Amino acid sequence: MTAAYDVAVVGGGLVGLTAAWHLARDGASVVLLEAGDLGAEASGANAGSLHLQIQYPEFVKYGEAWARAYAPTLRFLAASIDLWQEMSEAVGEDLNVRVKGGVVVARTDAQMRAIAAKARIEASVGIVTEVLGRDELRAVAPYLSDAAIGGGFCAGEGKADPLRATPALARAAVAAGVDIRTRTTVTGIARDAQGFALATPGGAVRAARVVDAAGARAADCAAMVGVPIDLGGFPLQVTVTEPVAPLIPHLVYSAAGKLSLKQAPNGGCVIGGGWAARVHGDGGLATDPANFAANMGIAADVVPVLGQARALRSWTAWVNGTPDWRPIIGEAPGVPGFFLAIFPWVGFSAAPMTGRVVADLVLGRAPTVPLDGISVLYD
Repeated sequence: MTAAYDVAVVGGGLVGLTAAWHLARDGASVVLLEAGDLGAEASGANAGSLHLQIQYPEFVKYGEAWARAYAPTLRFLAASIDLWQEMSEAVGEDLNVRVKGGVVVARTDAQMRAIAAKARIEASVGIVTEVLGRDELRAVAPYLSDAAIGGGFCAGEGKADPLRATPALARAAVAAGVDIRTRTTVTGIARDAQGFALATPGGAVRAARVVDAAGARAADCAAMVGVPIDLGGFPLQVTVTEPVAPLIPHLVYSAAGKLSLKQAPNGGCVIGGGWAARVHGDGGLATDPANFAANMGIAADVVPVLGQARALRSWTAWVNGTPDWRPIIGEAPGVPGFFLAIFPWVGFSAAPMTGRVVADLVLGRAPTVPLDGISVLYD
């Protein structure tokens, strides 16, 4: 006999686990289907940044009109970072969440003007980014290079530990009653009057509703019910250094090149920023040496002491992205009962609220954060 559930969640990253956890705690019977291992993709392999600012490279690349359209999304990110700060207590484990602020470092007057323009747009949705001159910036972040002439400081940004977060959420979900099935690929989804039948190698699973939280593969899942999504998977790489003395409390970016930098509790510095990994013919990933060297060079230019630190390990992951950076959260048009839970590019930051909001929608409640102007499904 085919097992039947109120909700099937496809995807065992942070968004899927958080959605399943909330649904089960509110009384729904939930099965979570993960093709590989929990958190093995972007949720466990990202750099652990909690982003709140509009990303500087995209602001420069796409312009102010794009930034104004994207800006309402920052309210969602702010609410999600609030949830991150409650998460350790909620799951009973320290997830190393620290919100000490983020700084975009400028080296030219043109970069300072762009930071100021970006800050004005952020302020329009209630996100404060202070524009700091050289001396003000040095007072906040004395570890920066003398070449820094100023920057933007957003107090609401921070970091969390992706290696702790996914297992902790999984344990919380199981405790709430979620049936988690790893190495269970969904190969097809059929609709009928009773809901959905999800085909897997271990047999069909029935559910009245489905949540698509499949990350970089979410478009493939949505296509099974005839829903097209303009979503891609992007191969990125991250590096961690050997432990160094406590130095960097902030999330650090550079206006001169792609960089995200933070220091973990053990002293290691986690360095990323959206640098591409190599893709093998079989779809596997490997660190790209040229991009590794460029990423490390920018980090050392911004924080000179890192020029003396050895890189210990690099790793790769597929992340999902959309052309406009806007989230796709809500019930799929024309497919009642099928819900999309996609927050592109900065999904780690947004995961707690994405999971909560999609659980709200599945259960027929108003979303904790209104989605108008945020999700493309609510335009």
